Amino acid sequence: MKPSNSTIVFLAYCFLLVGIVAGKRSALDTSAGDAETIAHHYQTVKLSSFLSSSICSPSSKRDKKSISFEVVHKLGPCSKFSKKKLKAITLEEILTRDQSRVDTIRSRLTTTSTTRKKVINFKSSKATMPVKSGTTYDSGNYIVNVEIGTPKKNEQLILDSGSDLTWTQCQPCTGSCYTQQEPIFNPSLSTTYSNIPCTSTACSMIPSATGNLPGCSSSTCVYGVQYGDGSYSVGKLAKDKLTLTNNETLDNFYFGCGVTNKGDYGTASGLLGLGNGKLSIVTQAAKRYGKVFSYCLPSTDSASGHLTFGTSSTARKVQYTRLLSSQEGDTFYTVRLDSITVSGKSIQMSPSNVILDTGTVITRLPLQAYSVLSKAFRAQMMQYPLTKRVSILDTCYDMSNHTNVKIPKLTMVFSKDVGVVIPPQGILIAASHTQVCFAFAGNENPSDPSIYGNVQQMTTEMVFDMNVGKVGFFRGGCD
Repeated sequence: MKPSNSTIVFLAYCFLLVGIVAGKRSALDTSAGDAETIAHHYQTVKLSSFLSSSICSPSSKRDKKSISFEVVHKLGPCSKFSKKKLKAITLEEILTRDQSRVDTIRSRLTTTSTTRKKVINFKSSKATMPVKSGTTYDSGNYIVNVEIGTPKKNEQLILDSGSDLTWTQCQPCTGSCYTQQEPIFNPSLSTTYSNIPCTSTACSMIPSATGNLPGCSSSTCVYGVQYGDGSYSVGKLAKDKLTLTNNETLDNFYFGCGVTNKGDYGTASGLLGLGNGKLSIVTQAAKRYGKVFSYCLPSTDSASGHLTFGTSSTARKVQYTRLLSSQEGDTFYTVRLDSITVSGKSIQMSPSNVILDTGTVITRLPLQAYSVLSKAFRAQMMQYPLTKRVSILDTCYDMSNHTNVKIPKLTMVFSKDVGVVIPPQGILIAASHTQVCFAFAGNENPSDPSIYGNVQQMTTEMVFDMNVGKVGFFRGGCD
């Protein structure tokens, strides 16, 4: 039976109505999807979360069964020195010193012990240590507590994955010593202390550990280490008992006993060399801990993290990427950065090798990669007014009229598709109560090293397995 004209018109009307309804439903579904996408690729946080807190929030992720070094801010509420008054340090001062750190790394990468002829005259089980922010040590780095000697003497040392030699100030200061928080170590009071002879194998490791040839004074090996800003430590290479906890010690631990020291070390006692060189604590502790270690840097001065030797309790949850330089003697830990995503979209950049460094504050990227990254970030932050730059940070915002800030999520993607989501405090850094800046910077020269700084590393468990040449990331490792 042939349908009438009225029937055809009615059917057409029905199809049209269904199409309109379907279109509306589709539009509603798309809108819901957009909202979900926005929620997934952005995060809203309080501006106060970028500032110091007066309440101590120690890490809940610390392995209580292992030996722990704590990492905290010296004036933070978790520190026993929080009531002592030290000179405040501004973001601009931190960044100035940070650039000196980068200059030091560049110098170490381009200068070998055979070309630098400067002579100084004069490593199974686990051990975990709490880690604290060192901002109020007049340093933008992190601090650990160790004990040296017999009887034990407490030392506050800057955690440094970009150095090998551990050193501390020693009495008598034959040259000059800076003011530190703890009493200066007196080797004459330790029954387990001894100097290292100039002819020893350990003395021959000084060039790779410091970039300088060793000296010799009264048959004792003399070391000298200098940094980009002119800071230095000169003293005797020595060995003594290093106490990690009450139950864990490293006998005959090689370290520098600095009798002439000067520079921006703040009030810390010295430096803990966490590099991959032969004199680093990682290598010296290898027989006991298997040359596996991890650390987690806290997000604020009111929180704490940890440094652990041996297999981490979070090992099964870690995503691993390959270390590009894992041979013993290579101080720096280098990985390949394949891409960066902003709000779920990958920026156009060429892969680059980056050094994982606890001593550098702000991540440095090749200029082309940084330019594209900052442009993508600014495009997602247009609701906030740009303001004057702070030192090397050229993307800063005036937050005078805001209490919260919506930040695009940012992910660093390393080789083997290992994506590390950067926490809010690793994306923006506070210059004041009303100004925040994008916490990344571009290199000035193509030859400058790319560095993954400690601000971006915060709250991420960094797991180093030197036995197989890999490093892993686990988000929220010390929250």
